Amino acid sequence: MKATAGWQPNDRGDAAFVTTRWSVVLAAQSSSPAAEEALEKLCRTYWWPLYGFVRRNGYSPEEAQDLVQSFFALLLERRDLDVVRREKGRLRSYLLVSLKNFLRKARRRETAAKRGGGRPLVSLEELLARERADLEPADNLSADRVYERRWALSLLAQVLTRLGEEYRAAGQTKLFDDLKELLADEPGRRSQADIANGLAMTENAVKQAFHRLRKRYRELLREEIAHTVALPGDLEDELRHFIAVLSA
Repeated sequence: MKATAGWQPNDRGDAAFVTTRWSVVLAAQSSSPAAEEALEKLCRTYWWPLYGFVRRNGYSPEEAQDLVQSFFALLLERRDLDVVRREKGRLRSYLLVSLKNFLRKARRRETAAKRGGGRPLVSLEELLARERADLEPADNLSADRVYERRWALSLLAQVLTRLGEEYRAAGQTKLFDDLKELLADEPGRRSQADIANGLAMTENAVKQAFHRLRKRYRELLREEIAHTVALPGDLEDELRHFIAVLSA
């Protein structure tokens, strides 16, 4: 799915770069409710990409889930995130390098014990369902490519979820469900004219509604990616990387 809708990394919405979840974690000198909440949200975002990387390295679904759970438990226990240098604060790169180091040192029987305990942030059933829905054959992808692709798709899913929640809150669920088809560059999608007929709207009204949706989509995409970098200067590079991954 390529849902960039003609967006370019130098497009700017109204959303300015603000304090992000990743910068909150990095700035924390000790455990705090804000840092813990931010870290939990970031962990949820990266569960699927990291799980995919581990699976591609030959581990079973159960082993991969235990490994990722242990990896995050170790990060929380050691507060490894506190020592990351801010000028290298891209969460995408940091977590992948950290996971590779973790896998090199870990033994399957030791990690299966789930160091740190606790309930996994993502259920095995959910991970398997998402794997089945992933239409790109994993055999054609390296572990790093699986990770990058799932990172981009996870961010995209979060953006669409947030956008859908905003439209539902405004009582425009049907409008969102129809217009989001136009974001995806896929064969067979309906035209604006077809959508207008289904919604009993003029084609011009649908065109304006889609313009507003795409503008908000761009803003939310910037916000979500901004949450994974520590410095404003990293944002544009991550946006370009996101587009390159989805376009590959």
